[in-house]
Amino acid sequence: MWTSVTLGGNDWIVAPDGYNAYYCQGDCNFPLAHHLNSTNHAIVQTLVNSVDPSAVPKACCVPTELSAISMLYLDEWDKVVLKNYQDMVVEACGCR
Repeated sequence: MWTSVTLGGNDWIVAPDGYNAYYCQGDCNFPLAHHLNSTNHAIVQTLVNSVDPSAVPKACCVPTELSAISMLYLDEWDKVVLKNYQDMVVEACGCR
């Protein structure tokens, strides 16, 4: 359910060469499969949507697990900075 997005080509970023952010996509249809890591709220919302689509929208496919990336970049004074950015890479998706 996740897809790759690659960003790169910025001359102020020293490393990494690129960045695979990934993202979640796809439908959350009733019945929700166990592997979709759904909340009870999403299960009920999807059930209600299957009975009356105008009552509530379908549950959304969203990131359920994210990881960090480290980036080496040049700041405004051309000094090399190492920074760890939390929650930057989608590792898993689910219906919420």
